[in-house]
Amino acid sequence: MKRLRLASLSMLLAILACNAPTQVTLTPTPLPPPTETSAPTFTLTPEATYTSTLTLTPTITFTPSITPTPTFSFPSITVNKQAHCRYGPSVAFLHAADLYPGDVGTVRGRFEYSAWLYVKFDKLNYFCWVAPSVVDVTGDVNTLYYEELDLQSIGYNQYGPPPNVRATRNGGEVTISWDQVVMTGDKDRGYLIIAFVCQNGAYLWWTFSYPDQYTTSYTVKDEAGCSVPSEGVLYTVEKHGFSKPATIPWPAP
Repeated sequence: MKRLRLASLSMLLAILACNAPTQVTLTPTPLPPPTETSAPTFTLTPEATYTSTLTLTPTITFTPSITPTPTFSFPSITVNKQAHCRYGPSVAFLHAADLYPGDVGTVRGRFEYSAWLYVKFDKLNYFCWVAPSVVDVTGDVNTLYYEELDLQSIGYNQYGPPPNVRATRNGGEVTISWDQVVMTGDKDRGYLIIAFVCQNGAYLWWTFSYPDQYTTSYTVKDEAGCSVPSEGVLYTVEKHGFSKPATIPWPAP
C-alpha cells in the first residue's frame, strides 16, 4: 500500500514537470548612471557687526625745511687816531693800552651810561674800553649787551680805599673830602670818583679822577629835582688797579 502511494506521487510529479513552463533567463538591462545631485548649499548670514565711530586721519602737514640761523658777528673797529684804551668807560679811568691808527679789533659790549665801547683789540690779550670818537665801527653796536663795570677784576691794589670820607653841601654843590693815601711814586695813580648826580633835572652818571695822591677833595654840581637820590663811591688808584670802593655819605639837597 505504501509502495502504491509512492508510485502515484512519482507519477504526479512527472506530469507536473511536463506541464511546467520553460525557464526564462532574464538579461539585465543596464540602467543609466544616476545623476549626481549636488549637496545643498547653505548661505550663512553673518550676525550684525558693530561699526566703531569713524576716526578721522589727519592730513599730512608740510614741515618746512630747517632754515639755518646766521652766525652772529661782533662789530669790527679800526682806530683812526692815536688814543688810549682804558679800564673803564670814561677818561677818568686808568690807562690800559696805547692805541695807534690802523689798530683793529671787535666790539664785545657797550656801557649803559656812556657811549664808550668794550673792545677786544687783536694786538691785546685783554679787554678795555675806548671812546667811539677814536675808532671807525663796521656793524651795529646797538645789538650788543651792556657790559658791567667790574674794577676789582683788573688787578690787586695793596693800599685799600681812602679813609675818613665825608661830604658837605653848599646849595647846589657837594664837596667830597678824604684823607690822603700814602703811595710810592711808581705806584701812585691818585683817586677815582664814580657818582650819580642831579643836574638841570637830569640824573647823570658822573666820573672824576686825580692823577696823584696829594689832592684830597672834589666839588661837584648836584641839585634838587630828580626822583632818585644822588650817590657816589671813591677809589684809591695805583698802577696795578683799583681799591675796593669807599661809600660817600651823600647829603640830600
